[in-house]
Order: sequence, then structure tokens, then C-alpha cells
Amino acid sequence: MENEFDLIVIGGGPGGYVCAIRAAQLGLKTACVESRGTLGGTCLNVGCIPSKSLLNLSENYAKAKNDFNLQGIEISDLKLNVKKMMSNKDKSVQILTKGVEFLFKKNKVTYLKGKGEFKNKNEIQVSNEKEKKTYKSKNIVIATGSMHTNIPGVNIDEKNIISSTGALSLEKVPKSMIVIGGGYIGLEMGSVWSRLGSKVTVLEYLDHITPGMDREISNEFKKILSKQGIEFKLNSKVLSVKKSGTNVNVNYEDILSKAKKEIISEKVLISVGRKPFTSGLHLDKAGVKTDLKGRVEVNTKLQTNVKNIFAIGDVIKGPMLAHKAEEEGIAVAEILAGQAGHVNYDVIPGVIYTSPEVAAVGKTEEELKKENINYKIGKFPFLANSRAKVNNETEGFVKILANSETDKVLGVHIIGPHSGDMIAEMAIAMEFGASSEDIARTCHAHPTHTEAIKEAALAVDKRPIHF
Repeated sequence: MENEFDLIVIGGGPGGYVCAIRAAQLGLKTACVESRGTLGGTCLNVGCIPSKSLLNLSENYAKAKNDFNLQGIEISDLKLNVKKMMSNKDKSVQILTKGVEFLFKKNKVTYLKGKGEFKNKNEIQVSNEKEKKTYKSKNIVIATGSMHTNIPGVNIDEKNIISSTGALSLEKVPKSMIVIGGGYIGLEMGSVWSRLGSKVTVLEYLDHITPGMDREISNEFKKILSKQGIEFKLNSKVLSVKKSGTNVNVNYEDILSKAKKEIISEKVLISVGRKPFTSGLHLDKAGVKTDLKGRVEVNTKLQTNVKNIFAIGDVIKGPMLAHKAEEEGIAVAEILAGQAGHVNYDVIPGVIYTSPEVAAVGKTEEELKKENINYKIGKFPFLANSRAKVNNETEGFVKILANSETDKVLGVHIIGPHSGDMIAEMAIAMEFGASSEDIARTCHAHPTHTEAIKEAALAVDKRPIHF
């Protein structure tokens, strides 16, 4: 009986470990399989958490170097210790991964260390250096996450040509760095090393950065990052990336002029997206179907074509976000326990943790136009917000999109200080179907950055007070 469970979750990332904990809380005998050696998945080990540590530390360094003297805080002999910075990041990650392991013990989740693969729809084989064992389960959840996508023909050695994982562990600040891909991850890591002193150039195939983001916000974001020293080459198709001595040569084509160009850099970060990680799972042995992009196909209950097998997170359709995976993990656990698990995909916030931060929830203007939905816009700049002004954080604005007829909030986009925290208010508002009038009539504390949200809501009806 010790090898038989009500639920086995394959993958100990944010979606997987949360699913396992919730299932155990609901009385299911639960196990979680993880091959990494530590729980938390890409997010906790080599993604969200370590990158936020470096983003925070590099922002503090940049403020101390560029801003403090102007504000009356005079610093001399400022030094950057990359080794200590990395040690601080690693210590934070270690504490958090151990914390997840503690939560497993607390909630009586069996932690199976090793690589999991299907033997059939009810059996999982777990292999590690010591042994191979087979476990039975009534239900199985696939939560194996994603891995970085590479450019064909490019060899990522994690020394000169690096992925986001390598970018989190550089031993010194490179003189120059080319970031291939203008998405969330590339811009976050590029901004870290730019703030620490590297000359960063971003090559992007499209004519804009951050695909899928509201275009007005995207344009403002590029303008702000350019002012910070990051150079952008849009409409650029990468042809080759080759190591040359201690540097890397990147050849690319300008899509508009068809001119072939070359840039030489000390480091090249390949950040062209991520893909579902299902390699070695042997989904065929369980009869689980995938789509043309390699994603596991699921229905509205996150159930695959095989009745007792479910899938969540980056392996299925939708934004590759840790919090989206967590919501899906909880939903599956509750469905298996006979409850009504549910995920509202219209209210999944997304955040880019640069400085300033960029955050969004709901529809973009482009999506509303495509769906022929009539909308009105309310905007308010942080330049007119008293708290942002006294903190010297005046870049950016809040943008609210509301239905022209019903006034229901359809989308919110913020670029500015503390956007990642502020977007939570709007996610809650949208979850409850709030109108812009509801938000405008809600009292916001003064002086706070969140007053910009109230003013943007007032601006939907063309009645902002402070702008």
C-alpha cells in the first residue's frame, strides 16, 4: 500500500507542489515526483525568484550610483561585489526550496526524488541514481513545466552564449551583452546587467518589444529602457551566433532593408521563449495526446483525453506564469476532491519586474479592437501623483479600459513604480466585475501610488481631479 496513492503529481514546481499540498489538505493520499534534487521548479531555482533577487540588488546599486547624491545621500567609494550578490541570491533560493520541503512534511505529501515516467495510465516509474521504483495512483497530474527555446544551430555553452539560467550566475559584469529576444525574461535579465555596467543591445524580430502587451505600454516601456542605456534593434532576424575567441559574433538581417549586419559582444543571451517540457515522460504509454506545439491537450477541467490524467502550468495552453500554474494546481486538487475547482483566465495578471515595473490584467486595446468590443480609456500619469513625485519615480502611467456601454473594466495596464503590487487591486476588482465608476468611488489612501488608479478610473469618465 505504501506505493499506492490517490494522486501522483509529476513535477515539483509552483503548479505541482501547490497542487500536491492542496490535494493532501483535502484528504487525498498524495505524492510529488521531482528530479531536480530541490523543489520549486524552474521558478524557484533558476527563474522567477533568483532573477527578482538580482533585479532588486541591481536596482539598489543603480540608485546608489546615480540617484542618491542628487537626493542628499552622498556616497563615496561605492563598490560592486558580484560574488557576494550571487551568494545572497543563492542563499535566498536555498531557504525557499527548503521551505517547500518543510510544507510537504507538514501536509504529509510524499516526496519522490527522481525522474518520473509513465508505464501506463495508472503507474509511474521513478528513477534516481540508487533505484527504480514503480508507484500506482488513481489519478496523475502532469506539471513538468517548460524549458528555454534555442535558435537552430546555436550552441548554448552557458559561458559566452547563455540562456536565462546562465545569465543568473555570471561571475563578473560583462563589458557587453546582446539579448536575442525582446520578451519578459530577456528584458529583465538585460536590465540587471545593464544597471551593473554592461552595454546591452536587444535584437528583436518584431517591430516592437514584449509581444502581446498593450502596444501603447510597450512603446512607453521601450522609450524608458532606451533612456536607461539599453539599445534596441527591432525588425532584426538573427542569422548566426558564433563564438570567436573570448567574444561572440552575431550576424543578423534588417527585415525592412534586407541589409546584413554584424555585432560583436562578450556575452549573448538567447531569450526567444520557452516550450513545454514533456521529454522522457513517455506520454504515449499512457495514451495522452499533445497538440502541434507539444502542449498537453486538456478540457475546461484540466483533464487530458485520458480520464484520470490531468495537466497544469507551462505544459498546457496559456501564459507561462507561475501563479497561473498555481491556480490550476489548486483547481485540479479541488476537482479531484469533488469540489468545483475553477480558473478565471480573463483575470491572470502579468508583471515585468524591471525598473519601472510593468503590469497588466485583462484585455489589451488590440484585443478589444479585434473582438469588436467598444471601449473607453482612462489614463493617469505618475508625474501627477504626489507620492511618485516625492520619491523621484515619475515615469509611466495607469491605463484602464472599460466597456463603453456597461462601464465594466475589461483591462488594466500599468507602467510605473510598484506596478506588480498595484495590479492586484485591479485583478480583485475585475474578479468581482467592477466598473470604472466602482473604482473611482473607492477611497484610496493619500499619499500613495494607488491614487493613480483612482484617477485613471475617474479619467474613464473624463473627470480626473489632479491632471
